[in-house]
Amino acid sequence: MKYVQRLARMLPLIPLLATQACGLFASGRPIVATQSACSSLLPDEWLSGVVGAPLPTGDVLADWQVFADAQTGQLDKANDRYRAAIGIVGRCEARDAAAVKRASRSFLGL
Repeated sequence: MKYVQRLARMLPLIPLLATQACGLFASGRPIVATQSACSSLLPDEWLSGVVGAPLPTGDVLADWQVFADAQTGQLDKANDRYRAAIGIVGRCEARDAAAVKRASRSFLGL
């Protein structure tokens, strides 16, 4: 009779002990991905931006045409920097995501 009482007290503990044992198989080291410094890959001089072309001083039409052409060149340079920055940061984030995926474990650590 004493055995039955002891067994009755232990029955609620079985699920608790079983869940603790499952932790040995299902858990692994946590994968901690630090915030990558993708923006550090961009050149520092890009922070200052692209300087516009100097305005012409005279009223000669040819001077304004040269200015417009130079300003368009500066705009092209700024747009190229923007596209390059988006590409660099995008590839950096994809590289980091792939590293985290490779480091993750599947079921039972296999």
